[in-house]
Amino acid sequence: MPKLRGEAFWRETLRSAHYVVAPMVDQSELAWRLLSRRHGAQLCYTPMLHAQVFLRDANYRRENLYGDACPEDRPLIVQFCANDPEVFVQAALLAQDYCDAIDLNLGCPQMIAKRGHYGAFLQEEWDLLQKMILLANEKLSVPITCKIRIFPDIDKTVKYAQMLEKAGCQLLTVHGRTKEQKGPLAGVASWDHIQAVRKAVSIPVFANGNIQCLSDVEECIRKTGVHGVMSAEGNLHNPALFEGRNPLVWEMAEEYLEIVRKYPCPLSYVRAHLFKLWHHTLQVYQQLREELAKVKTLDGIVDVNRELKLRCQEEIANQKEGEKPKEGLPFFHWICQPYTRAGPKERCRENGTEKSVRGKRTLEEEEDGNSELLSKNKQKKKLRNPNKSFDPSLKPKYAKCDQCGNPKGNKCVFNMCRGCCKKRAFKETADCPGHGLLFKTKYEKSLSWQHSQRGIQAPEICQRGEAEVGEMAMLKEAGDS
Repeated sequence: MPKLRGEAFWRETLRSAHYVVAPMVDQSELAWRLLSRRHGAQLCYTPMLHAQVFLRDANYRRENLYGDACPEDRPLIVQFCANDPEVFVQAALLAQDYCDAIDLNLGCPQMIAKRGHYGAFLQEEWDLLQKMILLANEKLSVPITCKIRIFPDIDKTVKYAQMLEKAGCQLLTVHGRTKEQKGPLAGVASWDHIQAVRKAVSIPVFANGNIQCLSDVEECIRKTGVHGVMSAEGNLHNPALFEGRNPLVWEMAEEYLEIVRKYPCPLSYVRAHLFKLWHHTLQVYQQLREELAKVKTLDGIVDVNRELKLRCQEEIANQKEGEKPKEGLPFFHWICQPYTRAGPKERCRENGTEKSVRGKRTLEEEEDGNSELLSKNKQKKKLRNPNKSFDPSLKPKYAKCDQCGNPKGNKCVFNMCRGCCKKRAFKETADCPGHGLLFKTKYEKSLSWQHSQRGIQAPEICQRGEAEVGEMAMLKEAGDS
């Protein structure tokens, strides 16, 4: 049976899905997908999988897809990041029996994607993308889809989408932000770009960006004409978003934890989900936030969740009539609701006073010893070791390698780091005792051994020669007689 394409694929295989849960690294695992499906989601994506790792590592395949096979978890699209057509297709061939389509990630804007050369950092390499999609469209038994970010220019974005459609993409998800719009610089997604793409292609289009509640979904579909709307952050803070409900946080948390017991996942995923669900409440109960960060078992997380529930119920019992939510929230903090990421120049009010919302920390700010300015990782280190200092003036100063600028070895004879020293010592057949590199010594030992072997072999040759001469003489005497 030929595979379905375009509108037919969306209508029949994806069951005309309008409400879509985004692919989220370490966050759209099976347990969360099942929770989201119970509360209105019609289509889910797996977290982004690395095609190269998926191809070579059987454990990675089992942990991220094969072990998660579940009849209720359909329709499902598996997303890969890749930059090699053959690797992408071979990985997709191993995954196609467990899903309804394969998605190529062209939207990840993170630094890890830049280093790995995938995601949004492929959006200028149209020839490569055409090869990847053409080959996948030819070899796979399921459709190929793509998730992209926009260019600042609408016309270029439209041409980009048309190129992907022509190559064989059967469904396109458009995140209405550029690759530079991330973190505190995320800003508002452009629905104008999404609308332009929708009008320019004949394949189904999903929109991604600016979705915090069901009314946003409906408005996005009305304004852009897309087939469906994808949610990431909105879904994480309120998994009942597509139902149009704002349930009590502990209801969603308890239901999720029950699913996790049936379909286990790494504890870090569970903790991250509870940090999102309880986000506003954990601003009130900071001590419980620290406990949630430190807990090492699922039962421990359940206990923290129970304590948060009891604190909130006690607060509700003591609530005064007519009392309104604090901190400018639309609902009380124990109710699932949107979280808007603050921009670097925005201002917010905390405890009745204005506070500037900061952008990225500079290295000097992180290392001046002020815990309020430290990164989260360094704050955790500070908790484990209160005496630890991040003051750069207290750090030892290292002399730099003459070759590359990295710290040099204190006893290196070439004044280099070990890597540069090794290259030079090998090239010059020299020793560097400071780095434990003994190329010259080993070479001399090798020559000495070869000379000794020649000395052993020479007497043997002489003795053999003398024996052969004696044998010839005996034969000659026998012949004469």
